[in-house]
Amino acid sequence: MERILNVPVEDIVHPSALEDSSYGSLTSTDTTSSPTFEDFGPDTGWTSRYSNDLPPPPPRVPPAFINPFPASSTVSLASRRKFIADTFRVPQTTALLPVARELQKPRRLGSAESTAVNDDPASWTAPESWAVPKESDEPEAPDYTSSEEDEAPPAPGSNGALLSPQTKSKSTLEGKVPPPPRKGSHKKIRIHRFDGAYHVVSCPLDTTVAQLQPVLHRKLLLNRETHRMYLRERGRERLLAPTERPAVIVRRRLEHAGYDAADGLENLGADEIQFLLKFVFKTESLGGDQEQEITLDSFEYVELTARSLRTVPIVLYQHAPTVFYLNLSKNPLLEIPLDFIQLCETLRELRLCHMAMKKVPQSVRHSSSLQRLDLSCNRIVDLDEAGLDLIPGLMSLKVQNNRLERLPMPFVQLKKLRFLNISNNKFDVFPQVVCEMASLVDLDVSFNTISQLPPELGQLCKLERLVIVGNQVSEFPEQCAGLLRLSELDCRRNNITSLHIICRLPRLETLRADYNMVHAVDLSLGPSFKSLEVTNNDITRLALVPGPVRTKPFSLTHLDISHAKLSSLDDFALAALTSLTSLKLDYNSFRSLPDVLCSLAHLAHLSCADNELDALPSNIGALQNLISLDAHNNNLTEVPRSIWNCGSLVHINMTSNLIRLWHDPPPGSENSGQDSESIQPDRKMSSSTIGTLNTMSTSHPLPPLPPPLARSLKRLYLGDNRLEDDVFHPLNLLRELTVLNLSFNQIQEIPPFWLQSLSQLEKLYLSGNKVTSLPSENLFRLTKLTVLFLNGNKLQTLPAELGKVKSLAVLDVGSNVLKYNVNNWEFDWNWNFNPQLRYLNLSGNKRLAIRPPDNSHSKKFMSNNTTTESQMILQKQLAEFTGLKDLRVLGLMEVTTLFMPSIPDENENRRVRTSPPEINGMAYGIADTLGELEHVGMFDLVLPSFRSKDDECLFGMFGHLRPLANNNKVTKFLHENFPKTFTGALNSLKKDGTEGVTDAMRRAFLALNKNLFDHLTTHTSSRKSSTGSNATGTLLAEVPSLKAGAEAVVVYMKGKTMYVANAGNALAVVSRQGSAKLVSMNHDPFDRAETARIRAAEGWVSPKGLVNDEVGVSRSFGYYHVMPAVNPRPHVTEWPLSERDEFVIVGNRGLWDYVSYQTAVDIARIHREDPMIAAQKLRDFAMSYGADGSTMIMVVSVSDLFKASGGRLRQHNFDAETTKRKKDEVADRVLTRLDPEVEPPKGHLTLVFTDIRNSTFLWDKNAGMATAMKLHNHLLRRLLRFTGGYEVKTEGDAFMVSFSNVLAALHWSFMVQVQLLHEPWPLEILECEDGREIRDSQGRLIARGLSVRMGIHCGTPYCERDPVTRRMDYLGPVVNRTARISQSAAGGQIMCSGDVIREVTDRVLVDDPEKPVDPDLAPTIDAIRLKGIVIKEMGEKRMKGLEVPEFLFLVYPNDLAGRLELKESGANGKGSEDGSRVQFSEVQMKRLAHLCLRLETLSSNRVFRPLTERKPGHTGTDPTEAVIMYADPDLLVPSLKNRSDQELTYLLDSLSVRIDNALSTLQLRRTTDSAIIPS
Repeated sequence: MERILNVPVEDIVHPSALEDSSYGSLTSTDTTSSPTFEDFGPDTGWTSRYSNDLPPPPPRVPPAFINPFPASSTVSLASRRKFIADTFRVPQTTALLPVARELQKPRRLGSAESTAVNDDPASWTAPESWAVPKESDEPEAPDYTSSEEDEAPPAPGSNGALLSPQTKSKSTLEGKVPPPPRKGSHKKIRIHRFDGAYHVVSCPLDTTVAQLQPVLHRKLLLNRETHRMYLRERGRERLLAPTERPAVIVRRRLEHAGYDAADGLENLGADEIQFLLKFVFKTESLGGDQEQEITLDSFEYVELTARSLRTVPIVLYQHAPTVFYLNLSKNPLLEIPLDFIQLCETLRELRLCHMAMKKVPQSVRHSSSLQRLDLSCNRIVDLDEAGLDLIPGLMSLKVQNNRLERLPMPFVQLKKLRFLNISNNKFDVFPQVVCEMASLVDLDVSFNTISQLPPELGQLCKLERLVIVGNQVSEFPEQCAGLLRLSELDCRRNNITSLHIICRLPRLETLRADYNMVHAVDLSLGPSFKSLEVTNNDITRLALVPGPVRTKPFSLTHLDISHAKLSSLDDFALAALTSLTSLKLDYNSFRSLPDVLCSLAHLAHLSCADNELDALPSNIGALQNLISLDAHNNNLTEVPRSIWNCGSLVHINMTSNLIRLWHDPPPGSENSGQDSESIQPDRKMSSSTIGTLNTMSTSHPLPPLPPPLARSLKRLYLGDNRLEDDVFHPLNLLRELTVLNLSFNQIQEIPPFWLQSLSQLEKLYLSGNKVTSLPSENLFRLTKLTVLFLNGNKLQTLPAELGKVKSLAVLDVGSNVLKYNVNNWEFDWNWNFNPQLRYLNLSGNKRLAIRPPDNSHSKKFMSNNTTTESQMILQKQLAEFTGLKDLRVLGLMEVTTLFMPSIPDENENRRVRTSPPEINGMAYGIADTLGELEHVGMFDLVLPSFRSKDDECLFGMFGHLRPLANNNKVTKFLHENFPKTFTGALNSLKKDGTEGVTDAMRRAFLALNKNLFDHLTTHTSSRKSSTGSNATGTLLAEVPSLKAGAEAVVVYMKGKTMYVANAGNALAVVSRQGSAKLVSMNHDPFDRAETARIRAAEGWVSPKGLVNDEVGVSRSFGYYHVMPAVNPRPHVTEWPLSERDEFVIVGNRGLWDYVSYQTAVDIARIHREDPMIAAQKLRDFAMSYGADGSTMIMVVSVSDLFKASGGRLRQHNFDAETTKRKKDEVADRVLTRLDPEVEPPKGHLTLVFTDIRNSTFLWDKNAGMATAMKLHNHLLRRLLRFTGGYEVKTEGDAFMVSFSNVLAALHWSFMVQVQLLHEPWPLEILECEDGREIRDSQGRLIARGLSVRMGIHCGTPYCERDPVTRRMDYLGPVVNRTARISQSAAGGQIMCSGDVIREVTDRVLVDDPEKPVDPDLAPTIDAIRLKGIVIKEMGEKRMKGLEVPEFLFLVYPNDLAGRLELKESGANGKGSEDGSRVQFSEVQMKRLAHLCLRLETLSSNRVFRPLTERKPGHTGTDPTEAVIMYADPDLLVPSLKNRSDQELTYLLDSLSVRIDNALSTLQLRRTTDSAIIPS
């Protein structure tokens, strides 16, 4: 029981205001800087008045000198320190031992002075390990402090010196306080005592520890013992320096944790914020409260992490000579005595991480045997005085995550240093001294801000591994060719444009260059090159160039070039890579793969997902070593027949294609690869299959073995194709399958014979078909089946035989037409027959009613002795879910459960969904999966009428894709407590309008994270409160949940405004007229802004993309062991909803890691009238693409807010896509997901002609044009589906399209012109003259990428279908006039005829409320008005071939009105003459110039060498000097910086002439020499 004690308020005052040293005489002189106290704690007998009559302390009498710690001593550390403090206090006037004076002198280990003994008895000092205090009772300030901002600035008149042991005045040493702090607003901080009580102090922001401690002493009557302030954070405890400012520390930590000044930082420090930090005021004798007797199993490998040590344990002194490895990390109070280090004669590795050190301990330099030193995660600013160069055998040095900006030059003396890690520091320039450390083998400089690598880097001839991730490097200097031993290079996330120098290194094996600016990959590979990863680059060309002399580029085994812009593969380059075992080509624009791919005999893994492939190579069966094939999301129409010959293929994924046919095995494939004399069972075949073959061989002749693929294939994914019932015939041969996915095809009936051949099947997915029944005959054979998905079919019942599949753990039968009668349990399946179920989804079965058995019906049968009483009891139990003890997720949405006796309770281990399918008039659907998890990983939140308001509601989800075992506790707490936390934040907003929902969202997330910590630690804290051992480090060990985390996304609807807040990788995407709009932020540690924030919070990012090498997300709830580097501050978006918004997709990373935003929107739009089906389909697609873990997706139909009231009747319909396919048989996977193409308009219509400016020249000169054309065509065709346009035909890059009205044509033209600016154009297009970025006078983007001109005209053309293409064509004068109008436009212009402008003016610009509006045109009119329209009259123009001139008008949307400022490039639309900029590379030009110098020198019978290759101290007497010319090449080559294209062209011509002359001279000399030499 705690009570609040009212304590008088006192002030911090200047010493001159004190009448005496007693507390009672302390008076207030400045009320503006008065720290006030509120004391909270157990009833300890404190009173509101403090006595001033305390007895003085007894005098200390030093006894004679004795050894207090003999070898057999077991004295505790606390007793030892107190004994020393009381006994060995040596005044300066006391005669000391003779050796003391020399020990006081600074000496270097090993010097002659170190062994000399001075006879002066007045200067002896005890060894550091004795912890003898100095004469003053004030301990020295530690070297570990907070950031520089947390320390007090120099006091006026102090010459810039802060308070320190060297500058303390006498009054300070005697306990008097320094001058008062400056006036300012007061901040509240909470200070704890060791017994569990705490005090709230209100003090100015500038108050230092030195100013605060004396007042606390007097306030709390602590004059008997000296108390000090300690800070506990990040699992460690440290002593605060006198100059540190606690209020500033609190403010900084709160800001790092995500709080703003508007959140009341001045008062937040008074709350319990142990999840961030904790101030403790306690005696020095207590020291670190975690100190305890140390028990060690071994004295060779000593692990003392996070023990709150203040000095090295005594027991280690006796065994110091045997210590080999010593880890003292997370002990910021620890002092390492010099004499202990000197005793550690065999110490090889020392770790001092997370020690909050600003300087390296001076004793470390004296460890002569040390080889590995880890100083990472401290606050070290420089190493100038560390003296690490004095450690002769140092081989490994880790100083990552410090504040280093440079390295001292004496590091050159570290001749044995092999491993150096200086990542996550503040290096703007690559340390020059590193280039002179020739012994380096491993170098990591990741996550600095280095923009240029020095040429001297090439001097590190022994370097084997180089990591420069997350810098700003743009190129590798030519001198890097000297890295002859480099075997691994990781240069991801830089700005590198070329890799040609690095690729040719002779020993390079692995190169990772993801997320750079490489646009061409020239495979000029060294002889050892094994792995190349260049994903997420704008690569448009992959070519093979000759490698180094006498080497062949055949050693590459792994090539990952996914997420690029390649449209084709070079046959010659691919054929040369004969050693390839893994090839990844995902997310490119390939239409086909070369047949030469099948000649790669060693290829084991081929991935070509998310391309535009029409077919796979027909001879793919030649890849006998192929193990996995991933070709999902392409345009494949059939599976090659030869695939049956792939005898090693285990995994096939062809989801989301257009496959209609799976061929039967080719003739002769049954014995493919088998010995003609004897056929042995394949080792990959199951035991049952082998047993069957053995049985058959004893009674009948052995039949031919099945094809090779049938004996190897384990996992087959064919979802989202066009397969029908005939697919089961070839699939019946695949008897080794463990996973089969046939979801979202056109299957209507499952043949009974098929199931009997799937005895090895573990997972079966049949969702989204038209299955009406599940065959029951052979279900019992599926003894290994654990996962069965049947949602979205037409099932009315499930057979009772399904209950015989005892291994079934996951069953989804949602969105069917199930009916259930518990009285019919003998024939219909009941969930209680499968007690192993962990996941059961029945949602979406509107006809399903779960009710207990009818008593009258049962009694009737009992009278006939057909039903016993025990059967009645059984029937009642079958109507419940009590028998499913392992059930984790139960879906009962839209299921009638009113008659159920009870519904299972929801808890942290179980999620039960019974919410209605509509929230505030909006339909919504949800789908999830457990994956392989044993616990619930995600919890969804759906709350209608939030805060009892009909226009407010909440949607959200909390959790983790792959949670820890105890993560469900965290997730459930967030799920239950967010609504009330958010409600409190909304209610506390200021009424003056200065604060809004975004502030409430932020505060709710932050407050919920604090409450979560309190919830997880309540039990532990209450149990430990008596001892005070509730430091963060102890809690992390005792409460594993504190290391768990949960991401979150919340959608708050208020009226027609949507607020989205997210922390982590759980995101929300809005579909606005079919375009995906991200309204969240993916908090990726690799993001540069997030990396900077993490570094500011003293965290770091590893090359693996993990915060502190532990957490893979930068924002999240929980993860208190890495707070505040990872905090829950959300990204909040305010999104005003409109009629253009269709639905919102909310999902965790299980969706977004595998499905792009636009693809997700396209999939959901097919079933946008039924969000439940849309959510289930998205989930199934994500699983088909490779998602595992706890995936969750929610779809909310926000368009319902704009529909007429009266409710909506939703019918589950998976036939929508099938119906559309019959009308829309295009061979494009993406287009098939969109709305079907409209019927061709007839009669009066509108035509639009488009053309790309200067396309002929771009095709001829620009390597990125092929990819750019695909982007252009895809955009135009996609937008045609949204606006109701009809594609008539294309000719080259020109489109001819038709619309039924003018407004739709204008709307489409506006959308095309705007979205062309935001396409991911290849780098070559953006760098050319025709595609460069242009902004208007207001800074708005008006040109970027391909420039398209358009012409619009309306009329009544002649209509006729083309006999070949069967598409409608238009002929006549209207077509001719439209073509001429288009030709009169320049690039980026929309030219319209007078007829078009008249109709636009009449329908859009004239707003007549009395004029009726066509309801079909109303959305288009609103969209055009929203974009705005700018019209410029161009006058009457006479056009070629037309007698009647035409009045022309330029039309732009408001966003592109700045194009009127551009100079027109002529009516012919030719654009600039130079069209496309030649891709000059300064690096390549410089190399060509150097080649010219070498050839010219060689033609004069000499050899050219750069000055850097000349040996130092060269005397010039070497006879070879006559034939070697040493010179600086930069003096002989003109400067290439800031040269125009024309100047570079002249230089290129000049170099070509010089090279030609040099070669001619060499050829002439060779001819002359051969004529002179006698035969």
